[in-house]
Amino acid sequence: MADKNQKIAIYPGSFDPVTNGHLDILERALKIFDRIILAVGDNPGKKPLFTVGERLGILRAVCKGMKNVEIDSFSGLMIEYAKQRNADAIIRGLRAVSDFDYEFQLALMNRNLDCDIETVFIMTAEKYVYLNSGIVKEISRYNGNVKGLVPKEVDSFLMKKFGR
Repeated sequence: MADKNQKIAIYPGSFDPVTNGHLDILERALKIFDRIILAVGDNPGKKPLFTVGERLGILRAVCKGMKNVEIDSFSGLMIEYAKQRNADAIIRGLRAVSDFDYEFQLALMNRNLDCDIETVFIMTAEKYVYLNSGIVKEISRYNGNVKGLVPKEVDSFLMKKFGR
């Protein structure tokens, strides 16, 4: 059972696949919160490379041994999921100013839906500013080297997915 004084944050995303940029945000969020729930969103509007089940498996492999990290999935409104999980905050990673406009709108809407759950923005490390899952998939699809962009476990999953 969770301690009522424990600060819990949800770090939602598609994580299709998880990158070193995502892990950078996670590691820094763990310095702020007692527990982080990595929540894979099931968004029917997107066409992911990996199924929700595969993404959960990848995250479990990558985060194995990480204390205070839980892996889960959700569908529907993320703010409703955050309420169900008794979260204090939602973690959102920012790479560039271009991310901020969308994320700001989302944070304001979430605050409108539940003013007790804060949104915390964490800037990615400079070396990951250009990195996103779409770029990783594109490089891997054409047999490019994604070393340094994703954990080694993710590289293995990508190689299998693309038949290498």
